[in-house]
Amino acid sequence: MPREAVDVETVAANDQCVSFARGGTAAGLRSLEWFPLRRERKARSSSFHLGGRATCLPRAGVTMSTRPPMRPPGNVPAVLLGFQPALALTGALCLQQNLGSSSPGKKQSKENTITINCVTFPHPDTMPEQQLLKPTEWSYCDYFWADKKDPQGNGTVAGFELLLQKQLKGKQMQKEMSEFIRERIKIEEEYAKNLAKLSQNSLAAQEEGSLGEAWAQVKKSLADEAEVHLKFSAKLHSEVEKPLMNFRENFKKDMKKCDHHIADLRKQLASRYAAVEKARKALTERQRDLEMKTQQLEIKLSNKTEEDIKKARRKSTQAGDDLMRCVDLYNQAQSKWFEEMVTTTLELERLEVERVEMIRQHLCQYTQLRHETDMFNQSTVEPVDQLLRKVDPAKDRELWVREHKTGNIRPVDMEI
Repeated sequence: MPREAVDVETVAANDQCVSFARGGTAAGLRSLEWFPLRRERKARSSSFHLGGRATCLPRAGVTMSTRPPMRPPGNVPAVLLGFQPALALTGALCLQQNLGSSSPGKKQSKENTITINCVTFPHPDTMPEQQLLKPTEWSYCDYFWADKKDPQGNGTVAGFELLLQKQLKGKQMQKEMSEFIRERIKIEEEYAKNLAKLSQNSLAAQEEGSLGEAWAQVKKSLADEAEVHLKFSAKLHSEVEKPLMNFRENFKKDMKKCDHHIADLRKQLASRYAAVEKARKALTERQRDLEMKTQQLEIKLSNKTEEDIKKARRKSTQAGDDLMRCVDLYNQAQSKWFEEMVTTTLELERLEVERVEMIRQHLCQYTQLRHETDMFNQSTVEPVDQLLRKVDPAKDRELWVREHKTGNIRPVDMEI
């Protein structure tokens, strides 16, 4: 059967440009191609109103390519994300009718992207290296997009889950630091109690003179030192232990909400991806049916074949539209997940910096209190030092002799 000339008509509908070939015979159907070109993200409509006999004839092997959104996500500044609208492409389909052979367009699309655990990434072998959102900062928002193999099992752990574990571990470390300071406080209180008790001991209480005064000051200094340590323990409790313990009391609850939010978005993304695969399978079946009816028309097996072809063509077109709609919904879900991941990981990064800075400040307060305690302890022994410098054995002897002397007339020899 001679092949009739094929004319090409371009139709734009809802910002979507569709090039399709229209032939007057069944043989001409083999040359049909459908190329959904670049589409803006907001052009969500998937219904095309085409005139004449021409219809969209999608290819069985549908591939999809996901690109970053053309607009910066949510509340994240475009400058931070480094978006370049001229380079940012939206999700696209390259559908070709080339049955029975491998399509270069399909191969290229497959090489450009790779889908792992329902998330679509640029293929490392063909896509240019992406610029980091926050170069040189080792930011959370740049390094936790993929899943990681679970070392304790055969499954995987999401990158966001690792960040949550880091946050919860930080909260646990903060709690343990608070417990450590509490033990330090107990030691101080026990030490102060023992010092106060020792200061009341009557040992060597009968020492006299300047040395007796120095010894009495030694015991008094113990009582003063005990008071210093009691004050130190009280300040440790109010200025170090309590703030460490009470910092972010509802942190675990907040992290659980955050985890559920991102997990729900990831589940929605998986659901959208499953819908894409289902739509792709349906399109393959519709195209196979259309191909079969086209072959029947060529060999004149049935008088109803032409009508059947029209019906099969409509179903194939609808399946292609359904697939595009599913891909659009998938891209929307992935874009939403992407935006929330960037926003949330930056927030977790801020919280971690805040936690570390808070702990650093309170440990600095601990060392400051420790220095002050040493100064006060030094002040308690200064009177002891002063009295020790005044200890004079000769003066002590004079005082003692004056008080306890029995007579200063010395004995003499006996006379006959």
